[in-house]
Amino acid sequence: MGFLLHDQKNTMIMSFVLVPLLLILNMHYYMLPALADSKRNVYIVYMGKRQHLDVELLTRTHHDMLATVLGSEETSEDSIVYSYKHGFSGFAAKMTKAQALKLSKLPGVIHVTRNRFYKVQTTRSWDYLGLSSTSLSNLLNKSKMGNGVIIGLLDTAGIWPELEVFNDENLGPVPSRWRGVCESGEHFDGAKACNRKLIGARYFISGLEAEYGQPYNTSENDDYMSPRDSSGHGTHTSSIAGGSFVANASYDGLGLGTVRGGAPGAHLAMYKVCWRLYGGVCADADVLKAFDEAINDGVDVLSVSLAADIPLYSEVDHRGSIPIGSFHAVAKGITVVCAAGNAGPRAETVQNTAPWILTVAASTVDRSFPTPITLGNNHTIIGQAMFTGEDTVSAALVYPEVSDLMPPRNCESLLSNDDWMAGKIVLCFASDCNQSLLNDAILSVKAAGGLGVIVSRSPSNYYPYAMNFPCLQVTYETGTQILYYIRSTSNPQVRLSPSRTHIGKPVSTNVAYFSSRGPSSNAPAILKPDIAAPGVQILAAIPPFDETTNGAFAFLSGTSMATPHVSGIVALLKSLYPDWSPAAIKSAIITTALTSHQSGGPIFAEGDPPKLADPFDFGGGIVNPNSAADPGLVYDMNTENYVQYLCAMGYNNSDIFQLTEHPVVCPSKQPSILDVNLPSITIPNLKKPTILTRTVTNVGPLNSKYKASVEFASGINVAVRPETLIFSSRTKTISFTVMISSAHNVNAGYYFGSLTWTDGVHVVRSPISVRTEVGESFF
Repeated sequence: MGFLLHDQKNTMIMSFVLVPLLLILNMHYYMLPALADSKRNVYIVYMGKRQHLDVELLTRTHHDMLATVLGSEETSEDSIVYSYKHGFSGFAAKMTKAQALKLSKLPGVIHVTRNRFYKVQTTRSWDYLGLSSTSLSNLLNKSKMGNGVIIGLLDTAGIWPELEVFNDENLGPVPSRWRGVCESGEHFDGAKACNRKLIGARYFISGLEAEYGQPYNTSENDDYMSPRDSSGHGTHTSSIAGGSFVANASYDGLGLGTVRGGAPGAHLAMYKVCWRLYGGVCADADVLKAFDEAINDGVDVLSVSLAADIPLYSEVDHRGSIPIGSFHAVAKGITVVCAAGNAGPRAETVQNTAPWILTVAASTVDRSFPTPITLGNNHTIIGQAMFTGEDTVSAALVYPEVSDLMPPRNCESLLSNDDWMAGKIVLCFASDCNQSLLNDAILSVKAAGGLGVIVSRSPSNYYPYAMNFPCLQVTYETGTQILYYIRSTSNPQVRLSPSRTHIGKPVSTNVAYFSSRGPSSNAPAILKPDIAAPGVQILAAIPPFDETTNGAFAFLSGTSMATPHVSGIVALLKSLYPDWSPAAIKSAIITTALTSHQSGGPIFAEGDPPKLADPFDFGGGIVNPNSAADPGLVYDMNTENYVQYLCAMGYNNSDIFQLTEHPVVCPSKQPSILDVNLPSITIPNLKKPTILTRTVTNVGPLNSKYKASVEFASGINVAVRPETLIFSSRTKTISFTVMISSAHNVNAGYYFGSLTWTDGVHVVRSPISVRTEVGESFF
């Protein structure tokens, strides 16, 4: 996400930058520097399922167990950080490595791991997705705008509750099942902050402080020891998921319209787990505790804009809190929606890959901000910018020309002491995708007295900046045309005009350059990401840090923004179908997704170079909420199906037992991961004709008849048996087999296709990805 860099001490705001490499979502998993006593660190003791329902007795059990290792009840009381007692059993405590090893051998202890850290890295989008508030027939109004559903947000930086987007006008009462709290803290009065919209707010920092060895200094880190948002990220994502209606919202006039969340009738609960130490960190112990409390509080949906780095931990490795916490949440019927990550466009970078998670990639919307660039020869070129205001900027146009014997002066090499830029508008060419370096260069132009900058860069990574400084983007081709003009005259001039907002054709939908791509490096046979949603230039609420934020709305980009779009849609579906399982909701979203944009053209995936999007870019496609509300058939799953997956992955019985509510014995013949009942098919190493099984459940008209159709590239053969599925009042679930074979005789890349079931009304499409493997694979 491009995000607000806010320095309260210097009262300076360094603009919103819509770029992929400043995305606060993309977390690097690392150990905090050992500032505490090196002999005592925080360890997470995981004990799997709860042995009984009495949470007080469970807490005493945790203390007693710790006391047997530490030597006394008093030491246990001082050392324990958290007791996990709602969704699962366990605790976090400070101890030595030797004590942790001793504790790991006690009966009932599944795993003991060292506390680790993640590092912190819409006026148009809902109409674009077909959820206009003026339509009476779409999912938004059929579901009464998500009335009564509770969306929990476990993603970074807290919330700013006073904003108009969190007003509770016309909302129903707080659901009686809600057991959460509105926790008070620094500049956050819980008694006043919450209402019928924001019904709960918590913050978790004990795991971080215990590891850090000293209290977190909120003044030094420009933060609040409370659920209050200090960076803007949490407020932004919350307003996307379930914000209330706010008319006439814009960023200084750009993107003007009504801002609202996907489920404006839903209730929100914020779980702040990340802190601005070292640029932003989220401790495993705190993340797990947030999952534990959210499960107990009664949320229906969890929106999680956090991700670990590559390489991934397995689902049964307790150095990763998200797959563990999400498993327990899904087992309780809570749909967990997670970000795919922002490490694209490289392959095998997708994160949050567990099959029980709904993993979201980021796509663009059909909106642009064209900005006229008029050269001194009266030739006008259109760039992209967020250059607000009414005044044009006219000045001499310069380019950092150097001798051919010297390295070229690219954008990233510009310095604040380059006095030749003073009073001029600078043209420069970006050399790579390091957005941080490019941002510094743009600020250097401003610091040197420049009046503006035209950045020429690859169109595959082409997003305008929102800055209080004229910064325009053009393609290499357009930049070269401007350079020809500069070299053709002794006094090149240019006039930059303010940006305007354009919606619709010819702007197409693309998978964002930064969005992480599949296949999954953890389980290549499980398609990830699952779905794509708008995550580029999303206008939503932010805290009113400074008057320059103009009404507390800003454009941000990232899979952080795409995730709450899907979370809001899940809330609408949950309101319409309260009995649907997380897997059924996930299936409905994947099988009804769009694989072409509304005007009929294909969807491209931004990259070097751009290409047609495939399932590893966007899963099933771009989310299509109105069709998801009437999917016809769903591929449903429950905990037993996820156990089948874990057995197929080769995890041993004790590893699986730590996740489940009952003992598990995997069959002696390892099940096939290809038979996991997903709404997609991925075969990473097709060596011979392979038969797999799927089961669909009819959620449409009782008496329905579906016929199969297959689309695939030449050389891949797909046969479905039976080819027709007939449902009735007695037959609601039917299994079928798919046989896939290949005529290719070389090892190559993936081929893509689809299996579609249709009854003439419903179209239930499953993406298929197949890679042929002939003999031994060579790299």
